[in-house]
Amino acid sequence: MTPFVSIIINCFNQGCYLERSVKSVLSQTFTDFECLIVDDGSSDNTREIAEVLMKLDSRVKYFHQENRGLPAARNWGFQKSQGEWIQFLDADDWIHEDKIKFQLSHISQDKDNQKVVLYSDYERITFNSDNQIIAQQKNIIGKLKTDELIQRLLIPDFLIKSPHPALQQAILMHKSVLQRNKFTELLKALGDRYFAIDILRQDANFIYTPIIGAYYTKHQSNRTNNWNYMKQYYISFYELVFKNYPDIIELCHIGLNFLLDESIREKEKDNFGRLIKILPVPVKILENKITINHIILIKLFYYLRLLIPSFVFYKKYRGPRSQKIINSFNNLL
Repeated sequence: MTPFVSIIINCFNQGCYLERSVKSVLSQTFTDFECLIVDDGSSDNTREIAEVLMKLDSRVKYFHQENRGLPAARNWGFQKSQGEWIQFLDADDWIHEDKIKFQLSHISQDKDNQKVVLYSDYERITFNSDNQIIAQQKNIIGKLKTDELIQRLLIPDFLIKSPHPALQQAILMHKSVLQRNKFTELLKALGDRYFAIDILRQDANFIYTPIIGAYYTKHQSNRTNNWNYMKQYYISFYELVFKNYPDIIELCHIGLNFLLDESIREKEKDNFGRLIKILPVPVKILENKITINHIILIKLFYYLRLLIPSFVFYKKYRGPRSQKIINSFNNLL
């Protein structure tokens, strides 16, 4: 019998967390589902853990592929799925026992549910190196219109107080959405963000379901904690938006301004070169102190910055001696 819901758990060397994630699925009060574990080329004990879990419940299935990254694992998991509704879940996260049942209660049984995406609130849980919980934060999304969702998704989370509104762990979507759109394999990080923009621009119907539906974990070992790693994906994210949806690049100004300012401050030639190609003007630099209205002037400022000592522009580079020089100069003005 074909299951109504497919819950796809991607796992790459996260065998130590997998049991908790799968058991949160098996504890669902809605029971007509299949649970697909997609092992993305793990070298740990993921396969062994999965085999034990399959013996516990016939709804659990295991698939292995060579390591290709999270987006590819999700796309492959969808290809293997049979359900009408799709839930993605990372192996180190888990979901509330009523999530699927509660979200499905918000759909109409006698209407076409094509393009429907059910999104919920979630709780962010931070673990230390000993795998102990050191912080918990509830993230309440609220009901947002399409343009509000897009605007929020275009702003990096660390530059705004409101939470990411389209975390995959907190979403349940109709299979028709994924039949039209796949996760881009160009983004090993920020894939949720771009995927949500992609389907919103193609008229996906986002419906808010007010429940803490997912528990999203952060560990000290997460690659997303590495800013140099994430910075490259933020630039790639904006390049992809510019390529496919140039009409909304103006809405990216907060994130782009931040990245441009950093590329100038840190003399990041490659990043500056990539950003200048997609940047809408005017831009604000030097922590929003200076507004520049032309691309040529931005380039000139960058080359000027290469010639002038860092302490002239930036307080973070000033020691007692350089601060004294700045003070003396200010006194002359």
